[in-house]
Amino acid sequence: MAKLRMAVVGYGGMGGWHVNSVREKVSEIEVYGIWDIREEARRCAKENGLHVYSSLDDLLGDESVGLVTIAVPNNFHKDISIKALRAGKNVVCEKPVTLNSDELKEIIAVRDETGKLFSIHQNRRWDRDYRIVKAARDQGLLGQVYMVKSIVQGSRGAMYGWRGHKENGGGMLLDWGIHLIDQAMNMFDEKVVSVDAHLMSMYTPGVDDNIHLFIRFESGCSYIMEMSTNCLINLPRWHVQGTEGTLQINDWGCSGKLMKLKPNAEMKWEDDIVYTEAGPTRTMAPRPEYTMFELPLPDEQPDWADYYKNIVGVIEGTQELIVKPEQALRVMNVVDLMFKADAEGKGQECRI
Repeated sequence: MAKLRMAVVGYGGMGGWHVNSVREKVSEIEVYGIWDIREEARRCAKENGLHVYSSLDDLLGDESVGLVTIAVPNNFHKDISIKALRAGKNVVCEKPVTLNSDELKEIIAVRDETGKLFSIHQNRRWDRDYRIVKAARDQGLLGQVYMVKSIVQGSRGAMYGWRGHKENGGGMLLDWGIHLIDQAMNMFDEKVVSVDAHLMSMYTPGVDDNIHLFIRFESGCSYIMEMSTNCLINLPRWHVQGTEGTLQINDWGCSGKLMKLKPNAEMKWEDDIVYTEAGPTRTMAPRPEYTMFELPLPDEQPDWADYYKNIVGVIEGTQELIVKPEQALRVMNVVDLMFKADAEGKGQECRI
Protein backbone atom coordinates (compact mmCIF):
# COMPACT_ATOMS: atom_id res chain seq x y z
CA MET A 1 0.00 0.00 0.00
CA ALA A 2 1.28 3.49 -0.85
CA LYS A 3 2.46 5.65 2.00
CA LEU A 4 0.18 8.32 3.39
CA ARG A 5 1.48 11.67 2.14
CA MET A 6 1.60 14.42 4.77
CA ALA A 7 2.09 18.18 4.58
CA VAL A 8 2.66 20.55 7.49
CA VAL A 9 1.26 24.06 7.93
CA GLY A 10 3.77 26.02 9.99
CA TYR A 11 7.46 25.16 9.96
CA GLY A 12 8.56 26.61 13.29
CA GLY A 13 9.70 24.71 16.35
CA MET A 14 6.80 22.26 16.53
CA GLY A 15 6.31 22.04 12.77
CA GLY A 16 9.95 21.09 12.38
CA TRP A 17 9.58 18.59 15.22
CA HIS A 18 6.66 16.90 13.44
CA VAL A 19 8.61 16.71 10.19
CA ASN A 20 11.77 15.30 11.73
CA SER A 21 10.05 12.91 14.14
CA VAL A 22 7.67 11.42 11.57
CA ARG A 23 10.51 11.04 9.06
CA GLU A 24 12.58 9.22 11.68
CA LYS A 25 10.00 6.97 13.31
CA VAL A 26 6.84 6.57 11.20
CA SER A 27 7.66 4.69 8.01
CA GLU A 28 3.99 4.54 7.01
CA ILE A 29 3.96 8.30 6.31
CA GLU A 30 5.80 10.30 3.66
CA VAL A 31 6.44 13.84 4.89
CA TYR A 32 6.23 15.71 1.59
CA GLY A 33 5.97 19.46 2.06
CA ILE A 34 5.22 22.52 4.15
CA TRP A 35 3.73 25.98 3.99
CA ASP A 36 4.87 28.83 6.24
CA ILE A 37 4.33 32.57 5.91
CA ARG A 38 7.98 33.25 6.84
CA GLU A 39 10.57 33.29 4.09
CA GLU A 40 13.31 32.01 6.40
CA ALA A 41 11.19 29.00 7.32
CA ARG A 42 10.49 28.23 3.66
CA ARG A 43 14.19 28.50 2.86
CA CYS A 44 15.07 26.14 5.72
CA ALA A 45 12.43 23.65 4.52
CA LYS A 46 13.95 23.58 1.03
CA GLU A 47 17.35 22.91 2.52
CA ASN A 48 15.83 19.97 4.38
CA GLY A 49 14.48 18.43 1.19
CA LEU A 50 10.85 19.44 1.60
CA HIS A 51 8.52 20.70 -1.08
CA VAL A 52 7.52 24.28 -0.29
CA TYR A 53 4.02 25.30 -1.34
CA SER A 54 3.37 28.79 -2.65
CA SER A 55 0.36 29.30 -0.38
CA LEU A 56 -2.00 27.52 1.99
CA ASP A 57 -4.47 27.13 -0.88
CA ASP A 58 -1.70 25.57 -2.97
CA LEU A 59 -1.07 23.00 -0.21
CA LEU A 60 -4.74 22.22 0.30
CA GLY A 61 -5.24 21.88 -3.44
CA ASP A 62 -2.64 19.10 -3.70
CA GLU A 63 -4.74 15.97 -4.16
CA SER A 64 -1.78 13.73 -3.38
CA VAL A 65 -1.73 14.95 0.24
CA GLY A 66 -3.94 12.88 2.52
CA LEU A 67 -2.95 14.31 5.90
CA VAL A 68 -2.34 17.89 7.00
CA THR A 69 -0.68 18.69 10.33
CA ILE A 70 -1.30 22.18 11.67
CA ALA A 71 1.50 23.68 13.79
CA VAL A 72 0.84 27.41 13.87
CA PRO A 73 0.03 29.82 16.73
CA ASN A 74 -3.10 28.84 18.64
CA ASN A 75 -5.38 31.59 17.36
CA PHE A 76 -5.15 30.21 13.79
CA HIS A 77 -6.02 26.59 14.63
CA LYS A 78 -9.77 26.82 14.13
CA ASP A 79 -9.86 28.55 10.76
CA ILE A 80 -7.09 26.47 9.17
CA SER A 81 -8.53 23.21 10.54
CA ILE A 82 -11.95 23.97 9.06
CA LYS A 83 -10.46 25.03 5.73
CA ALA A 84 -8.36 21.85 5.55
CA LEU A 85 -11.30 19.59 6.41
CA ARG A 86 -13.46 21.23 3.76
CA ALA A 87 -10.62 20.74 1.27
CA GLY A 88 -11.00 17.00 1.86
CA LYS A 89 -7.94 16.56 4.07
CA ASN A 90 -7.54 14.48 7.20
CA VAL A 91 -6.24 16.82 9.88
CA VAL A 92 -3.96 16.65 12.91
CA CYS A 93 -3.93 19.89 14.89
CA GLU A 94 -1.43 20.91 17.53
CA LYS A 95 -2.71 21.56 21.02
CA PRO A 96 -4.51 23.49 22.32
CA VAL A 97 -6.91 22.54 19.58
CA THR A 98 -8.70 25.89 19.94
CA LEU A 99 -8.89 28.85 22.31
CA ASN A 100 -12.22 27.72 23.81
CA SER A 101 -14.86 25.02 23.58
CA ASP A 102 -17.16 26.93 21.19
CA GLU A 103 -14.42 27.06 18.55
CA LEU A 104 -13.87 23.32 18.84
CA LYS A 105 -17.60 22.67 18.42
CA GLU A 106 -17.37 24.47 15.06
CA ILE A 107 -14.56 22.16 13.95
CA ILE A 108 -16.41 19.04 15.11
CA ALA A 109 -19.45 20.12 13.09
CA VAL A 110 -17.29 20.42 9.96
CA ARG A 111 -15.65 17.07 10.69
CA ASP A 112 -19.11 15.51 10.80
CA GLU A 113 -20.09 17.36 7.63
CA THR A 114 -17.01 16.19 5.68
CA GLY A 115 -16.49 12.75 7.22
CA LYS A 116 -12.75 13.34 7.46
CA LEU A 117 -10.46 12.43 10.37
CA PHE A 118 -9.69 15.16 12.89
CA SER A 119 -7.37 14.63 15.84
CA ILE A 120 -5.32 16.66 18.30
CA HIS A 121 -1.63 16.09 18.92
CA GLN A 122 -1.81 15.29 22.64
CA ASN A 123 1.61 13.68 22.52
CA ARG A 124 2.14 13.73 26.28
CA ARG A 125 -0.25 10.83 26.70
CA TRP A 126 2.85 8.88 25.63
CA ASP A 127 5.20 10.40 28.24
CA ARG A 128 6.84 7.63 30.25
CA ASP A 129 6.36 9.37 33.62
CA TYR A 130 2.63 9.72 32.97
CA ARG A 131 2.28 6.15 31.74
CA ILE A 132 3.95 4.85 34.91
CA VAL A 133 1.47 6.71 37.10
CA LYS A 134 -1.50 5.63 34.98
CA ALA A 135 -0.36 1.99 34.99
CA ALA A 136 0.03 2.02 38.78
CA ARG A 137 -3.51 3.33 39.15
CA ASP A 138 -5.00 1.03 36.50
CA GLN A 139 -3.34 -2.00 38.10
CA GLY A 140 -4.65 -1.09 41.56
CA LEU A 141 -1.17 -0.89 43.06
CA LEU A 142 -2.12 2.09 45.22
CA GLY A 143 -5.64 1.10 46.16
CA GLN A 144 -8.12 3.93 45.66
CA VAL A 145 -6.20 6.97 44.44
CA TYR A 146 -7.51 10.04 46.22
CA MET A 147 -4.83 12.70 45.67
CA VAL A 148 -2.60 13.42 42.67
CA LYS A 149 -0.04 16.19 42.34
CA SER A 150 1.35 16.76 38.83
CA ILE A 151 4.05 19.42 38.73
CA VAL A 152 6.07 20.93 35.89
CA GLN A 153 8.60 23.60 36.81
CA GLY A 154 11.04 25.64 34.76
CA SER A 155 13.47 28.39 35.74
CA ARG A 156 13.79 30.77 32.76
CA GLY A 157 11.17 33.22 33.93
CA ALA A 158 8.85 34.03 31.03
CA MET A 159 6.79 32.43 28.28
CA TYR A 160 8.77 32.24 25.03
CA GLY A 161 7.88 33.76 21.65
CA TRP A 162 4.25 34.01 20.56
CA ARG A 163 3.22 32.00 23.64
CA GLY A 164 3.76 35.19 25.60
CA HIS A 165 1.10 37.12 23.65
CA LYS A 166 -2.58 36.95 24.54
CA GLU A 167 -3.76 37.60 20.97
CA ASN A 168 -1.97 34.42 19.85
CA GLY A 169 -3.64 32.33 22.54
CA GLY A 170 -0.54 32.36 24.72
CA GLY A 171 -0.18 31.65 28.40
CA MET A 172 0.61 28.63 30.54
CA LEU A 173 -2.94 27.28 30.86
CA LEU A 174 -3.25 26.93 27.08
CA ASP A 175 0.31 25.62 26.80
CA TRP A 176 1.41 23.10 29.44
CA GLY A 177 -1.96 23.25 31.20
CA ILE A 178 -3.68 21.58 28.25
CA HIS A 179 -1.23 18.67 28.45
CA LEU A 180 -1.63 18.08 32.17
CA ILE A 181 -5.42 18.41 32.11
CA ASP A 182 -5.60 15.96 29.19
CA GLN A 183 -3.44 13.52 31.16
CA ALA A 184 -5.70 13.87 34.19
CA MET A 185 -8.92 13.31 32.27
CA ASN A 186 -7.43 10.42 30.33
CA MET A 187 -6.30 8.78 33.58
CA PHE A 188 -9.65 9.28 35.33
CA ASP A 189 -12.41 8.30 32.91
CA GLU A 190 -15.14 9.84 35.04
CA LYS A 191 -16.98 13.11 35.52
CA VAL A 192 -15.25 16.27 36.67
CA VAL A 193 -17.44 17.79 39.39
CA SER A 194 -15.53 20.97 40.25
CA VAL A 195 -12.55 23.01 39.06
CA ASP A 196 -10.56 25.98 40.28
CA ALA A 197 -7.54 27.88 39.00
CA HIS A 198 -5.06 30.45 40.25
CA LEU A 199 -3.45 32.09 37.22
CA MET A 200 -0.56 34.47 37.84
CA SER A 201 1.27 36.76 35.45
CA MET A 202 4.62 37.28 37.12
CA TYR A 203 7.14 37.68 34.29
CA THR A 204 5.10 37.79 31.06
CA PRO A 205 2.70 40.76 30.99
CA GLY A 206 -0.71 39.91 29.57
CA VAL A 207 -0.66 36.11 29.96
CA ASP A 208 -0.53 33.61 32.79
CA ASP A 209 2.95 32.19 33.36
CA ASN A 210 2.73 30.60 36.83
CA ILE A 211 -0.41 28.63 37.61
CA HIS A 212 -2.14 26.23 40.00
CA LEU A 213 -5.03 24.14 38.67
CA PHE A 214 -7.48 22.03 40.64
CA ILE A 215 -9.83 19.28 39.49
CA ARG A 216 -12.14 17.17 41.66
CA PHE A 217 -13.40 13.97 40.08
CA GLU A 218 -16.68 12.22 40.79
CA SER A 219 -14.89 9.49 42.76
CA GLY A 220 -13.61 12.18 45.13
CA CYS A 221 -10.03 12.29 43.87
CA SER A 222 -8.37 15.68 44.22
CA TYR A 223 -6.05 16.34 41.27
CA ILE A 224 -3.67 19.28 41.66
CA MET A 225 -1.47 20.68 38.87
CA GLU A 226 1.27 23.27 39.13
CA MET A 227 3.22 24.89 36.30
CA SER A 228 5.81 27.57 37.03
CA THR A 229 8.52 29.38 35.08
CA ASN A 230 10.84 30.71 37.78
CA CYS A 231 11.38 27.80 40.16
CA LEU A 232 15.00 27.30 41.21
CA ILE A 233 14.37 24.22 43.42
CA ASN A 234 12.03 21.73 41.78
CA LEU A 235 9.42 19.59 43.51
CA PRO A 236 8.84 15.98 42.37
CA ARG A 237 7.19 15.62 38.96
CA TRP A 238 4.47 13.39 40.49
CA HIS A 239 3.24 12.60 44.00
CA VAL A 240 0.28 10.22 44.15
CA GLN A 241 -1.52 8.98 47.27
CA GLY A 242 -3.86 6.00 47.49
CA THR A 243 -5.49 4.05 50.28
CA GLU A 244 -2.86 1.31 49.96
CA GLY A 245 0.27 3.12 48.81
CA THR A 246 2.16 6.20 47.70
CA LEU A 247 4.02 6.78 44.43
CA GLN A 248 6.54 9.47 43.68
CA ILE A 249 8.35 10.23 40.42
CA ASN A 250 11.11 12.74 40.91
CA ASP A 251 11.94 13.92 37.41
CA TRP A 252 11.63 13.38 33.66
CA GLY A 253 14.14 10.55 33.96
CA CYS A 254 11.49 8.69 35.99
CA SER A 255 13.54 8.04 39.10
CA GLY A 256 11.24 7.44 42.02
CA LYS A 257 9.61 4.80 44.18
CA LEU A 258 6.32 3.14 45.08
CA MET A 259 5.67 2.27 48.73
CA LYS A 260 2.79 -0.07 49.51
CA LEU A 261 1.14 -1.18 52.75
CA LYS A 262 1.64 -4.83 53.72
CA PRO A 263 -1.61 -6.79 53.79
CA ASN A 264 -2.88 -7.47 57.30
CA ALA A 265 0.09 -5.72 58.91
CA GLU A 266 -1.54 -4.07 61.91
CA MET A 267 -0.02 -0.78 62.93
CA LYS A 268 -0.02 -0.35 66.70
CA TRP A 269 -0.46 3.04 68.28
CA GLU A 270 1.71 3.80 71.29
CA ASP A 271 0.01 5.02 74.44
CA ASP A 272 2.81 7.46 75.14
CA ILE A 273 3.51 10.62 73.16
CA VAL A 274 5.98 10.03 70.32
CA TYR A 275 8.80 12.57 70.13
CA THR A 276 9.95 13.33 66.59
CA GLU A 277 11.77 16.11 64.78
CA ALA A 278 8.31 17.63 64.38
CA GLY A 279 7.94 17.68 68.15
CA PRO A 280 5.53 15.57 70.22
CA THR A 281 3.01 13.92 67.87
CA ARG A 282 1.42 10.58 67.19
CA THR A 283 -0.32 11.43 63.92
CA MET A 284 2.82 12.57 62.09
CA ALA A 285 5.23 10.06 63.59
CA PRO A 286 6.91 7.76 61.02
CA ARG A 287 5.01 4.61 60.09
CA PRO A 288 6.73 1.43 61.33
CA GLU A 289 8.78 -0.15 58.55
CA TYR A 290 7.26 -3.59 59.13
CA THR A 291 3.89 -2.30 57.85
CA MET A 292 5.06 -1.43 54.32
CA PHE A 293 7.30 -2.50 51.45
CA GLU A 294 8.65 -1.07 48.21
CA LEU A 295 7.38 -2.17 44.80
CA PRO A 296 9.19 -1.49 41.51
CA LEU A 297 7.60 1.17 39.38
CA PRO A 298 5.58 -0.26 36.46
CA ASP A 299 7.86 -0.91 33.48
CA GLU A 300 6.27 1.36 30.88
CA GLN A 301 8.05 2.01 27.57
CA PRO A 302 5.61 4.05 25.47
CA ASP A 303 6.46 5.13 21.95
CA TRP A 304 5.26 8.54 20.77
CA ALA A 305 5.27 7.28 17.17
CA ASP A 306 2.17 5.26 18.02
CA TYR A 307 0.17 8.50 17.78
CA TYR A 308 0.82 8.88 14.06
CA LYS A 309 0.67 5.12 13.46
CA ASN A 310 -2.83 5.25 14.94
CA ILE A 311 -3.74 8.07 12.54
CA VAL A 312 -2.66 5.87 9.63
CA GLY A 313 -4.64 2.93 11.03
CA VAL A 314 -7.79 5.02 11.37
CA ILE A 315 -7.52 6.29 7.80
CA GLU A 316 -7.02 2.71 6.59
CA GLY A 317 -10.01 1.57 8.65
CA THR A 318 -8.08 -0.84 10.90
CA GLN A 319 -7.96 1.12 14.18
CA GLU A 320 -10.08 3.32 16.42
CA LEU A 321 -8.90 6.88 16.94
CA ILE A 322 -6.99 7.30 20.22
CA VAL A 323 -7.10 11.09 20.65
CA LYS A 324 -10.70 12.04 19.88
CA PRO A 325 -12.07 15.57 19.42
CA GLU A 326 -14.82 14.72 21.92
CA GLN A 327 -12.13 14.14 24.55
CA ALA A 328 -10.56 17.47 23.67
CA LEU A 329 -13.97 19.12 24.01
CA ARG A 330 -14.22 17.90 27.62
CA VAL A 331 -10.75 19.34 28.25
CA MET A 332 -11.69 22.67 26.68
CA ASN A 333 -14.89 22.80 28.75
CA VAL A 334 -12.72 22.44 31.86
CA VAL A 335 -10.30 25.09 30.59
CA ASP A 336 -13.17 27.52 29.99
CA LEU A 337 -14.29 27.04 33.59
CA MET A 338 -10.74 27.49 34.88
CA PHE A 339 -10.47 30.88 33.20
CA LYS A 340 -13.86 31.74 34.72
CA ALA A 341 -12.82 30.49 38.17
CA ASP A 342 -9.72 32.66 38.13
CA ALA A 343 -11.62 35.72 36.90
CA GLU A 344 -14.31 35.33 39.59
CA GLY A 345 -11.96 34.22 42.33
CA LYS A 346 -13.95 31.10 43.21
CA GLY A 347 -14.23 27.45 42.21
CA GLN A 348 -16.78 26.27 39.68
CA GLU A 349 -19.06 23.27 40.10
CA CYS A 350 -19.76 21.25 36.98
CA ARG A 351 -20.62 17.85 35.48
CA ILE A 352 -18.14 17.42 32.64
